[in-house]
Amino acid sequence: MELKDLIAQYPVVADLAAERETMWVNPEYGDVAELPLTKEDLFDAEARYHRFGPYMAVAFPETAATDGILESPLYRIRAMQEHVTQREGYDLPGDLYLKADNELPISGSIKSRGGIYEVLKIAETVAIDHGMLAYADNYAKLNEPEFRELFSHYGIAVGSTGNLGLSIGIVAAQLGFNTTVHMSHDAKQWKKDKLRSKGVNVVEYDGSFTKAINTGRKLAAADPSVFFIDDEGSTDLFLGYGVAAIRLQKQLHDQGIPVDEDHPLFVYLPAGVGGSPGGTTFGLKTILGPNVHAIFAEPTHVPSVVLGMATGMNEDISVYDIGLDGLTEADGLAVGRPSRLAGHVLRTILQGIATFDDDRVLAYTAEMMDTQQMQLEPSATAGFAAVRMAQPYLASRYPMAHANHIVWATGGMLMPASEHERNYALGKAILERK
Repeated sequence: MELKDLIAQYPVVADLAAERETMWVNPEYGDVAELPLTKEDLFDAEARYHRFGPYMAVAFPETAATDGILESPLYRIRAMQEHVTQREGYDLPGDLYLKADNELPISGSIKSRGGIYEVLKIAETVAIDHGMLAYADNYAKLNEPEFRELFSHYGIAVGSTGNLGLSIGIVAAQLGFNTTVHMSHDAKQWKKDKLRSKGVNVVEYDGSFTKAINTGRKLAAADPSVFFIDDEGSTDLFLGYGVAAIRLQKQLHDQGIPVDEDHPLFVYLPAGVGGSPGGTTFGLKTILGPNVHAIFAEPTHVPSVVLGMATGMNEDISVYDIGLDGLTEADGLAVGRPSRLAGHVLRTILQGIATFDDDRVLAYTAEMMDTQQMQLEPSATAGFAAVRMAQPYLASRYPMAHANHIVWATGGMLMPASEHERNYALGKAILERK
């Protein structure tokens, strides 16, 4: 379809094509629809994570304190709330929190949840199929040499802009799989270097993420011993992300944070292909119910999920189709085409999507360091842009006086000091100009 025809039918496309910051409100939000995944699927994923706890605690000692379970803290960020709302000139009734997935063990990003989960599920399936593992075993045995020998006959591959590749690559290589990560040209060099240091084969592409994932998918399909973890359509990735809601429910309870009609909870999530925020949103709606509302944030240069959902074309349209370049400082979100799964699952459970300019997330990166002494990568701060953009609409629809807000910080722990220093300097320069 021609761009002018898209704009005539879907006016928000004009803003997207012009790289303007915008807030799209999902007109189908709250409609009754049957979802392809269930609460039982989520609890099956959680049970598998617990079976692998003994293995994770041995293979990755940084997880031993939590018995091998990957989880991140929930912080109240009062100083950032006061500073950013004053600087950007808007009201935010209620309290602002940070879900610090930048502190998740192993890869320091939200991708740890889904990527590691799917690797573990593959390992479990292979080991059980070969008669070497039973569900009731202590899974710490998977760290023994005979399992590395077994897994060495299999490959795991993934296409990634960075953080998913780190999560999958580190754990798959530790288990003994021959591991390949197909990466786009805009992935950060330090992420490629980190993977190679773990024995992962990194294949780089001059083109976009779409080229990397399509090539990786094709190569894996030609080899029956290779499992391809598909960020554009994996239900296992989706469920691995969704498990976060089970743990968040307990954190909210432990901190005395209610979620009900008078205390709505708004969760702001960065989106690239849409898999990790989509799975998380599915989990939140399934576990916490109708009074939690998710809003995504995407770069103005790469608004792939909003383009797919607003037009109803989902994975059948790319940001390149409307003339965008797909380039952003939020490199973890530089995905031109949305997930084949996310848009369909999110059709009735996602409140809306905001887009943001790169300068905004760089400024938030410096602001988080100044106010909370927290180092985040730029894409991890994108939720703050959604907070700002969504408030006028949310205030017109919900009782906000006792609302709670969670910005989901998606990465940054493994980022080298030189990268943090660069991003901080860029962010401070932007703040000083305003």
